[in-house]
Amino acid sequence: MWAGARYGLLGFPLAFCALPLYVHLPNLYAREFGVGLATLGGILLSARLFDALIDPMLGRWCDRLFQRSLRSVQLFGAIAGLVLAAGFTLLFFPVSRDPGVLIAATTLLLVMTYAAFSALSVAHQSWGAMLGGGSLMQSRVVAWREGLGLVGVVSAATLPALSGFGSMVAIFIVGLVLGWLGWLVAPRPVVKPVAESAGSIWLPWRVPAFRRLLLVFALNGIASAVPATLVLFFVQDRLQAPEALQPLFLGSYFLVGALSMPIWLQVVKRLGLATSWLIGMVLAIAIFLWALTMGTGDIWPFVVVCALSGFALGSDLVLPTALLAGVIDKSGHLGSAEGSYFGWWNFASKLNLALAAGLTLPLLQLAGYSPGSQDPQALLALATVYCLVPCVLKAFAAFALYYWIIQPERRLDQL
Repeated sequence: MWAGARYGLLGFPLAFCALPLYVHLPNLYAREFGVGLATLGGILLSARLFDALIDPMLGRWCDRLFQRSLRSVQLFGAIAGLVLAAGFTLLFFPVSRDPGVLIAATTLLLVMTYAAFSALSVAHQSWGAMLGGGSLMQSRVVAWREGLGLVGVVSAATLPALSGFGSMVAIFIVGLVLGWLGWLVAPRPVVKPVAESAGSIWLPWRVPAFRRLLLVFALNGIASAVPATLVLFFVQDRLQAPEALQPLFLGSYFLVGALSMPIWLQVVKRLGLATSWLIGMVLAIAIFLWALTMGTGDIWPFVVVCALSGFALGSDLVLPTALLAGVIDKSGHLGSAEGSYFGWWNFASKLNLALAAGLTLPLLQLAGYSPGSQDPQALLALATVYCLVPCVLKAFAAFALYYWIIQPERRLDQL
């Protein structure tokens, strides 16, 4: 039990880099610094695209570090953590509010922060996948990392409203230090020696199961990233909820997500990874269709929506990565190429977030929505993009998951 906690502890601070940068940062820069939504979308898209492009190279680099020694991987993680702490802090406390300087500095800091976050994440995820142990064991390993990550997300969601961005940044830095120290005494994987020429950045793409799983993951990821980007705008303008209640929405979403993990592990025991993930997707679609009907004053019904969608979130956090670990194992690459796989995996994850921010924010501006707007057509556009677009994307992901992964698995079981 505690071995999993020592490994997963780094998931706590790393989670701060997902929610604040895609929920709090756009909202802060739009409302406090007067940066336009289209400009924000362009900055987030360009920075995230660059970050996504370097992920496969970071993954290959991590594979080489694993071949050198486990200590070199952890030293690499320490350097990445220092860069990450500096970039994260300066993003929320910019040195200048001059529009030109602010936009240029924000772009550079996002690139730096994302690159450091990616380097640390790929190394940490690869370490966990190398522990092996089958689908149930991998589910538990991922559950520790993502469960503690959700605790981090809840902290990041509530701290700005409760005690300001200063406390959020301070806890993030302390979490990075403690997480790295926990990683030093975590279970150690077995690394398979391979020749330098045996690996390739393109190796995962030669595995059909990886290509299919990655496409499902990407479709589902975009569907999840859209509401994450727009939730505060929806709460503030569509529901007109008081600012003091914002931690309740975000906190219930991520807290229930964390609490749902043991339940999803039990579902996996009975139904397997892929079928359990499909159930989570269908549940999320039903919940967001309900959210589409909500408007001014529907605060408590939306709390229920947040809690139920948080339950569905648990499946998204635990099951896809465990499925990926199974693909790596079955392909014969366990202990030798995890970095390459997770490099491309994180490439898709970052691309999801970049597309969600880079496309939806300018789209809403074109539709006439701006923060604080109460125009009925603008609010309808906000609700449609927030609720309906994710449902359509998740439906495509569920269809692909069933026909490309679940059905082939059933046919193999029948042989």
